[in-house]
Amino acid sequence: MLTVPDCPNAPVVRERITAALGGREAPVELIEVREQAQAARWGMTGSPTVLVDGVDPFAVAGAPASVSCRLYRDEEGRHGGAPSIEALRQAFTGTEASASAPVEECCGDDPEVLDPIGRSGRGRRAPGERGLRAVHQAVLRHFAATGHAPEPADLAAAAASAGRTAADVLDELGHEDFLTLDADGRIRAAYPFSAVPTPHRLRLTNGVEAWAMCAIDALGVAAMLHQDITVASCDPVDGRPITVTFTSGTARWEPAEAVVFVGQRAQAGPAATVCCDALNFFADSTTAGVWARQYPEVYGRTVGQAEALRTAEQTFGPLLDRG
Repeated sequence: MLTVPDCPNAPVVRERITAALGGREAPVELIEVREQAQAARWGMTGSPTVLVDGVDPFAVAGAPASVSCRLYRDEEGRHGGAPSIEALRQAFTGTEASASAPVEECCGDDPEVLDPIGRSGRGRRAPGERGLRAVHQAVLRHFAATGHAPEPADLAAAAASAGRTAADVLDELGHEDFLTLDADGRIRAAYPFSAVPTPHRLRLTNGVEAWAMCAIDALGVAAMLHQDITVASCDPVDGRPITVTFTSGTARWEPAEAVVFVGQRAQAGPAATVCCDALNFFADSTTAGVWARQYPEVYGRTVGQAEALRTAEQTFGPLLDRG
């Protein structure tokens, strides 16, 4: 099994391998692939990739090596984040997999098909060229100062420094999924902030209140702004309130058993539609499991507090760094 670290579909494919083996014993090695060069060396064309005696039985001709996510279609044409049990069984017995179950990539190099959390490993910090980072950071600072999205006029100076209009830069930022725009070109979200109400409410040190797009986004605000904040949310199953209070960089969770479900839908598109509603706080792992069973189209897993905080910090911590 070749996977990127913390791949949400790794447990799924491991369970299906066990089921496909049907009680037979076979050594299974898990290899975490972190870099493109490693992917090329191992023959990984997306996470997870299964090799049987060193060969990918689901390989697609011409598919490039990739550390992005990977989609599979089962015998009925439904998308999933792992090969079906039947496809794995055929691979293990040496029979040819059904032609109706090809493998696809969901998060390749096409800028319109982005990894929903980390943009295919490129991160959520906008590039420094063409005024992208200057405008992106101006948007985030405006959210932090007011709790609301800026108007294009508020961003004119930042865009002008690169000889562009704010509308042009915003359009490019939206195309690359650093933010989302409505039909009128106004900012609807700039990860981690949302311009419209969500279940995840933020209270900043300056008294400003804002909304976050998802649970991981909410946790990332403290690291991005380098300040204490309070996150207020609720369990989507039973409505129990959940708060995370950051004090001097330390997070206190209430209830203490709270967890985060990290998931995504098997479709292409921006994070706002692919995964934001599948990244939620839960009061405990039991209700997280209930929710996951209610939404079988969402692929993911429950993570503990430490892992959720680490993911949030790695994703959003660098966004306002200079340089």
